[in-house]
Amino acid sequence: MATYAIYLFTFLALVSSQAFASDPSPLQDFCVTDMKSEVFVNGLVCKNPKEAKPEDFFFPGLDKAGDTSKNPGSNVTLVNVDKIAGLNTLGISLAHIDFAPNGGLNSPHIHPRATEVLTVMEGTLYVGFVTSSPDFKLFSKVLNKGDVFVFPKGLIHFQFNIGAVPAVAFAGLSSQNPGLVTVAKAVFGSNPPISDDVLAKAFQLDKKTVDWLQAQFWNSS
Repeated sequence: MATYAIYLFTFLALVSSQAFASDPSPLQDFCVTDMKSEVFVNGLVCKNPKEAKPEDFFFPGLDKAGDTSKNPGSNVTLVNVDKIAGLNTLGISLAHIDFAPNGGLNSPHIHPRATEVLTVMEGTLYVGFVTSSPDFKLFSKVLNKGDVFVFPKGLIHFQFNIGAVPAVAFAGLSSQNPGLVTVAKAVFGSNPPISDDVLAKAFQLDKKTVDWLQAQFWNSS
């Protein structure tokens, strides 16, 4: 009986951990963020629903192109809970991504809290993601207008414009706050910097090369 109870407790613990491993689900119609609250919680505090207004669910101008003139040639306009207070607890956000022609890149990155579904609206993109250890398998595809590709939560992925004209994509993300870790920036541009001894050994580079790479990201900050 005791063994059965232990198994049952373990199973319930595992199920519970999975149930709470994503954005909190709403227990009412909506939970508009109280921007004035100073309370810090895992998520955002709701304001009185009687104080909600249409503007809490609205964001204008997502059709406007972003500036892609700076390296690496892309611009992401993210509409998350910071932009639309009414997204709080709804587990979703949206992004408009612009790519410069001939090599505009949304650098390899991770969304630690969201799966991404990308739709190409204009142009041609080479996209892909890499699985986790031990396979590190690349899943990649060339996408044209109207094509859709999914990037699983927490995996490194990228988008690269291989066309001679600007490209545009929209992405849905399964979190009100998907988070962003740009791999190169995180590794070589952290603050304070990771020891060049560590990076030289991890990437099998000499320290002079590591120092040069770190300088590129510090100079672009």
